Amino acid sequence: MNSNSGHDMSGHGGARPGGLSVSESGYTLELDSTIFPAGVRTVSFRVTGPDGRPVTGFTPEHEKKLHFIAVRRDTTGFQHVHPVMDGNGTWSVDLTLEPGDWRFFADVRPAGHGGTMTLGIDASVAGQYAPQPISEGSRSAHVGAYTVTLDGELLPGTASDLTLTVSRNGRPVTDLQPYLGAYGHLVALRVGDLGYLHVHPEGEPGDGVTEPGPGITFMAAAPSGGVYRLYLDFRHDDVVRTAEFTVRTTATTPGPHAAPRAASEHTGHHHGGHAHH
Repeated sequence: MNSNSGHDMSGHGGARPGGLSVSESGYTLELDSTIFPAGVRTVSFRVTGPDGRPVTGFTPEHEKKLHFIAVRRDTTGFQHVHPVMDGNGTWSVDLTLEPGDWRFFADVRPAGHGGTMTLGIDASVAGQYAPQPISEGSRSAHVGAYTVTLDGELLPGTASDLTLTVSRNGRPVTDLQPYLGAYGHLVALRVGDLGYLHVHPEGEPGDGVTEPGPGITFMAAAPSGGVYRLYLDFRHDDVVRTAEFTVRTTATTPGPHAAPRAASEHTGHHHGGHAHH
C-alpha cells in the first residue's frame, strides 16, 4: 500500500503506539477465552462496537478485513494470521501456542470509522513456562537457506528508512513474490510493553519502480527510545518466511540513504508481517 492510504498517525512521531489498549474509540477486542492449553488451538474473538454489538462490517486494509498477530510476551512465537469471520461477527483462527503469557493484536478498520486501529489483549497458555531472553541485536537473520540483512537506523520521533535485503545461499533474491499488496511486511514491537508500531513499505508491486528484491525498504518511526523487535515476512517460491531482528533506537544522524523525514509529512502508514496461512 502507498503512504497515503488513509491510516491515522497514532504510531508515528513519538505518539503512543498501537495495541496497548483492549478498547479504542468505543471498539473493544473480546476473546471467547483468555486461557488456553498448549498446542495448536482455535482462538475465537469479536470486535464490539460503540453499541456493544459485534462489528460485522470492516473496510479491507492490505487485502484483508482483519489482521491478527500473536506473540508471547518474551517476543517469541510470533504469528501473523488472517482469521475467518462468521455471520455473527465472531472470528476464529488456529494458533500454535507455547506455555506462557501472550499478547494478541487485532488490526482493523471498522466500516464508517476514520482509520485503522490496533487493539491488544492478554492471554495465558497453561504449562511449564520457560521465558527466553531477548536475542542480541544483529544485522543479519537466517531463515533456512535465506539470509536477511538490515540497513538503516530506527530513530525515536523521526521517520527513516529501513532496508531489508534477502539472499538465498549467498545469492541476491530478485524474484520475491507479491504478498498482500507488497513484497514484504514488517511488524515492530517495543520490548517492555509490546507497543505495536505501524510500518509501511516504500512502493508496491506493479508501480513501475519497485523491484521484486533483493531489497525491501520500509519507512518507520519509533515512538520512543528503547529496544524493538522487528519481524519481516516475505514470500518466495510460494512460501512465506519470517526473519526476526532486535534493534535499539539511536539518536545518531543516519547516513544519506536513510532519508529521514518528519512523520507529519506522511499522511498514512502501513503495518506489515502478514499471514503464514
